[in-house]
Amino acid sequence: MIQRRSEREIELIRAACQTVAEILARLCERVRPGISTAELDRYAEEWTRGAGATPAFKGYAVGGNVYPATLCVSINEEVVHGMPSPKRILAEGDIVGLDFGVVRDGYYGDSAVTMAVGRTSEKAEDLIRVTREALEKGIERLRVGNRIRDVSEAIQAHAESHGYGVVRDFVGHGIGQRLHEEPQVPNYVGRGQNPRLKEGMVLAIEPMVCEGTYEVEVLDDGWTAVTRDRRLSAHFEHSVAVTSNGPEVLTLV
Repeated sequence: MIQRRSEREIELIRAACQTVAEILARLCERVRPGISTAELDRYAEEWTRGAGATPAFKGYAVGGNVYPATLCVSINEEVVHGMPSPKRILAEGDIVGLDFGVVRDGYYGDSAVTMAVGRTSEKAEDLIRVTREALEKGIERLRVGNRIRDVSEAIQAHAESHGYGVVRDFVGHGIGQRLHEEPQVPNYVGRGQNPRLKEGMVLAIEPMVCEGTYEVEVLDDGWTAVTRDRRLSAHFEHSVAVTSNGPEVLTLV
């Protein structure tokens, strides 16, 4: 069932989202060649608990497979859910996606960003830029009376107009008292449910855009999703409230 949140509930979601935004901004400042993804994860958990919140991802289970970390760190061809490790060291020219969420006072916030590690290629920079723009295009459509498919269409059209692929296997979602709620928000136009947007809905919009094919596969760790052709992928995400005045991005600093 799709939840419509009261003003008080949106205040609580906003508080969780602000914690996410502030910590994610601090994590981005730590991204540099030579740092391990495990170190970034350690910062994320330390700062989350210091802020009086709880990691949203750590202990999250899908089919009995439990995610062990606070942060998802996805490098280059890794689309989403990259697992932190002391052996994964960021290198000059990489691109890295940081996906991060918290729960506080019973409500969730969720956001993601992709950035270059030092200087990277023009092609990688273009992929990052277009993915960020696709997120912005999708958010613009989060208006009362529109439908989910309007959001999907805006994201897909922008990414594909620049020659990129849009991942089908993972989608955006409602967010509130659970990390993943109805409705699903695909980043492409499909044949699934297409509910109308109403005031009080809170949605996590998260395009995942690929340099080549949109096809992905999950590695043996059960979490890390990579592009099948091993070309680059970028991921951005904001949690957004649908209001009578238009979309309110809750995960902005």
